[in-house]
Amino acid sequence: MLKHPILLPIALMLFLALLTLWINQTVQEQMGHINSLNRHDPDYMLYNFVSTRTDATGHIKYVLAAAEMRHYPESNQTDLQRPRFTQFGQNMPYTQIYGQHGKVSGNGEKVEFINKVNVIRQATADKGEMHLQTEKLTIEPNTDIAYTDLPVTIRQQPATVIRGTGMHADKKANTIELYNRVHVHYERPPTPANTSATRAGATKNTAKTKNP
Repeated sequence: MLKHPILLPIALMLFLALLTLWINQTVQEQMGHINSLNRHDPDYMLYNFVSTRTDATGHIKYVLAAAEMRHYPESNQTDLQRPRFTQFGQNMPYTQIYGQHGKVSGNGEKVEFINKVNVIRQATADKGEMHLQTEKLTIEPNTDIAYTDLPVTIRQQPATVIRGTGMHADKKANTIELYNRVHVHYERPPTPANTSATRAGATKNTAKTKNP
């Protein structure tokens, strides 16, 4: 028990000072935690980034590369500059995808390519090289699915051009589905019996065909 009259106010002031210090420190720690979660600056960056994924047999399934990678902790999203994606398959032609910008979802199951997106599928013995151009394309590497709701132009060598708006491609099923404003232009290659090319054009609302 504090018997001296002046000791009680001093003890009370000391207790209040310690309580204020503890509250201030606790608030600062909480604010720092909140700010780290809500900040919009990247927590790490990589340059000339390359990531390789293999299948169960050890064969390379796909390679994702970029000139620059930035990871944002608040959304767990990864932004890419000049991303490049190469997809491989056994006994199948490889496919390459380029874009100016890209995004990888937090779980890594979706990769989005943005601005001047170009898809190149290697030629095979019975199919010419295929180019696909659009401004945005989302791919799911683990399911071999790709889709967009923007205009798409497909050029299949030697002389087929397909345009449409909205697309869903399934590499495993070897199909490409276009949804709206579909236009197909085809030039039949010359044959010894007929050197003049035959041209045909068609406009439809939807089209679903085997992958050119």
